[in-house]
Amino acid sequence: MRVGVLTGGGDCPGLNAVIRAVVRRGVTEYGYEFVGFRDGWKGPLEGLTMELGIAEVRGILPRGGTILGSSRTNPVKIDGGIARIKDNLASLGIDALIAIGGEDTLGVATTLTAQGLQVVGVPKTIDNDLNATDYTFGFDTAVTIATEAIDRLHTTAESHHRILICEVMGRHAGWIALHSGMAGGANVILIPEVPFDLDQVVGWVESRFKATYAPIICIAEGALPKDGQLVTKDATLDAFGHVKLSGIGEWLAQELESRTGHEARTTVLGHIQRGGTPTAFDRVLATRFGLNAIAAVKDGAWGTMVALQGTDIVRVPLQDATRSLKTVPPARYEEACAFFG
Repeated sequence: MRVGVLTGGGDCPGLNAVIRAVVRRGVTEYGYEFVGFRDGWKGPLEGLTMELGIAEVRGILPRGGTILGSSRTNPVKIDGGIARIKDNLASLGIDALIAIGGEDTLGVATTLTAQGLQVVGVPKTIDNDLNATDYTFGFDTAVTIATEAIDRLHTTAESHHRILICEVMGRHAGWIALHSGMAGGANVILIPEVPFDLDQVVGWVESRFKATYAPIICIAEGALPKDGQLVTKDATLDAFGHVKLSGIGEWLAQELESRTGHEARTTVLGHIQRGGTPTAFDRVLATRFGLNAIAAVKDGAWGTMVALQGTDIVRVPLQDATRSLKTVPPARYEEACAFFG
């Protein structure tokens, strides 16, 4: 069997671990051949390939990013895009395709499955917002990086009696903000699922200063005030219709400084959260996903995605993962609220 592999969407720690596991098991146990598609869905759309064998995956386990490259190309929005992919896969002799990505990448995979192609999905997103899996690889790395940043911000906040705000990723789901904020001892955590009351945030900040401590606020990029709007970098959209978020942390800093009289500064972690070496947890999870993804190919489990449920890797329908986002439940946010102020 000849199997294609691609990585789509934002880069993420652990992608290379998946590729390595897929190829190692596929070659040594099943005798499969592999073709790497370059730059996400742009690869099969334009026939961009690279060799993908044991030699190519040697030593990539601890490396961040993806040796295959990635992009936000959306073939569904391109006239004749799906037909071109089908033609290119056929001409290259590709029997099956493993798509590693988040909601958008797996949404395309779901469409291709409906068109009769043999596809298996692997969940990838640092936001941890894909349904049907308890965790996605990359999330633990992002939380670890954000937590270390918050730990470091505490000393500066206390030394200068400033309000320090740490803006983390999270367009519609606040998992990174919730976990890193709790782990780092943030005094306020603001997430997209719960629009915040600015007066209440001011109260928490002032309460912290009265206790002779400087406040740390962890805020997701998609958080918004009640009766407010998302703060965006500009008006442009990517190929999947997403706006570019950036600036809610700086907006909040200006508001808090004017209302409290205390200096406020913002640190935007941005791409730092998803760059560099994956944590041990993400390396293991990504490896298990890869091993089980190629096993799903061997079993002909087309239209499925490998997922973590409890401590087990299971197979779920692709559409279950992309039907809706997995957001932070109210009860989880209420737990964090016990430490606000």
